[in-house]
Amino acid sequence: MRFDDDAGLDTSEVSDLRGGDGGGGGGIGGRVALGGGGLGVIGVVIYLVLSHLGGIHPSTSGVSGLSGLGSGRQVNNTALSQQCHTGADANRNHDCAVVAMINSIQDYWTDQFARSGKTYRKVTTDFFNGGVRTGCGNATSDTGPFYCPADSQVYIDLSFFSELRTRFGAQGGTFSEAYVLAHEYGHHVQNLLGTSSRVGSGTGPTSGSVRLELQADCYAGVWGKHATTTPSASGKPLITDVTQDDINRALDTASRIGDDYIQRNLGNGRVDTSTFTHGTSAQRQKWYNTGYTTGDPARCDTFGARDLG
Repeated sequence: MRFDDDAGLDTSEVSDLRGGDGGGGGGIGGRVALGGGGLGVIGVVIYLVLSHLGGIHPSTSGVSGLSGLGSGRQVNNTALSQQCHTGADANRNHDCAVVAMINSIQDYWTDQFARSGKTYRKVTTDFFNGGVRTGCGNATSDTGPFYCPADSQVYIDLSFFSELRTRFGAQGGTFSEAYVLAHEYGHHVQNLLGTSSRVGSGTGPTSGSVRLELQADCYAGVWGKHATTTPSASGKPLITDVTQDDINRALDTASRIGDDYIQRNLGNGRVDTSTFTHGTSAQRQKWYNTGYTTGDPARCDTFGARDLG
């Protein structure tokens, strides 16, 4: 995946919380944090598998593994605003590439909502290290990327992308990272449309939680289909090239974060479908591919599907 050298970047869509002091306590609580459990690093993956949560209400599980977390940080976007001006910066600087991905994803949904007579509300992605305080409570980097509907923000420790390769065995790559971010913004779309509030916190292969996560995968694929044609604020698409290798890498990432793969390879080796919260590897690949091949959000109705794959 390549970015247009001349396209402008908007760093206001990111809040850089890295480098602040930690402290504070308490696990994730309050409102549901979406999208974290199926993507956490190995320590918390095991915790999430055992607690049947997948990033949803860890505070109710009786497991205290997320206590003593970092407190809120001071936002300092100075480095990003100085380094990340254009697509050329995104092509040579990883932080700028992440900014560009976020810009493109939100530009697409702004346009898509407008076509449907609705208004998309842009929100920030918070970069953090170690721990962070959110509207859903405190979280550590071990939670993985997640979306908090209580404050409508996406949270990520960028070292997670290295964990995907080293712990999960994913091939990685810029477009696979974009899939992860687009999935989290898929949860924001669900929040804006009221989908999230209608889904309970149950688990199992056909649960609302699984359907919610698979729909976010499908929404990520939809953005991917339109990535090279979605114009930025400057009128030029930020992304100029998406190859078949990029798509294959995104699908490979999806295969590494299915409930069955995580339980079999990072848990106790036994697959328990009753605890599923995100769907199988095959399902995650199927719904991402559904979004990518159709480019149509209406085809992402996982709640109306009898067969999830």
